[in-house]
Amino acid sequence: MRVGVIGLGVMGGPMAGHLARAGHAVAVHDARRGAAEALAAAHAGMRACASAAELAAHSDIVVTMLPNGHVVRDVVFSERTGLLAGWHAGALLLDTSSAEPWLTRETADRLAAHGIAMVDAPVSGAAWGAEAAELVFMVGGSAPDVARVRPLLDAMGRAVFHLGALGAGHTMKCLNNLVTAVTLAATAEGLALGTRAGLDPAAMTDVLNESTGGSWVSRTHIHQRVLNRRFDDPFKLALMRKDMDIALGLAEAQQVAAPLSAAAHGLWQAADQDRGPGASVSELVRWVEAQMGVEIRSGAATDVPVAAAA
Repeated sequence: MRVGVIGLGVMGGPMAGHLARAGHAVAVHDARRGAAEALAAAHAGMRACASAAELAAHSDIVVTMLPNGHVVRDVVFSERTGLLAGWHAGALLLDTSSAEPWLTRETADRLAAHGIAMVDAPVSGAAWGAEAAELVFMVGGSAPDVARVRPLLDAMGRAVFHLGALGAGHTMKCLNNLVTAVTLAATAEGLALGTRAGLDPAAMTDVLNESTGGSWVSRTHIHQRVLNRRFDDPFKLALMRKDMDIALGLAEAQQVAAPLSAAAHGLWQAADQDRGPGASVSELVRWVEAQMGVEIRSGAATDVPVAAAA
């Protein structure tokens, strides 16, 4: 296929590489000067493009991996330089960003008027999953459109879940991260309280992982990011807060109360403001420690394999 990829950061760069290795004709573009050229130089046959419009002219399907739905909309519709300026009828936008479902549907409606389809397929797996082609895709769109992009998803990931109509993927993504955020906050509070009460947090984490309190967070984050005091998950705290914003916006639109999520959202807002721009999602735990006046620290902590946030 002729495929374009826009957004070549820690996720989009490896994803584009997998598509090229799978034999697709890949064009790439990024807002950062030189990023597309550097990636293209590392992959035979990959084309670096100076604008989204140029990329669209060489692509039947365009994959976007961008910060949010507003950025996606700007990349698609910017006058003269946007995707729409270079696209032809029959093209398709495959948005793998973490975006607002309502903006996704708005973008799709505008594209449909030009004969261009859209599929939303946000991911879980973060940097390590992108590099290993082990991403999990949460997909929304019509069955024919999803079937059309399925070979691309299979080249970039290990699992694909078609959740329903367009926007369903972005809905699932924000809910997945909402649950993860609440779980991380609860796990951090429990470990801090136990540490204050004299328990070894390494032993506590091992107990959680064999008990009903265990989770993805306890299995892949506490030994790997907290007990060794690295706090270095590449996923950003501000991005987790953004996904919680989207989920609570969805709750408001559906007129559904979500009191536990709303309370956790307030904690994440405070942590985001305290930790500052660029902070790792792991810093939420350090913020909890500061609030409770105790470090989750253990002399028994050891290095174990690292996973990254969703």
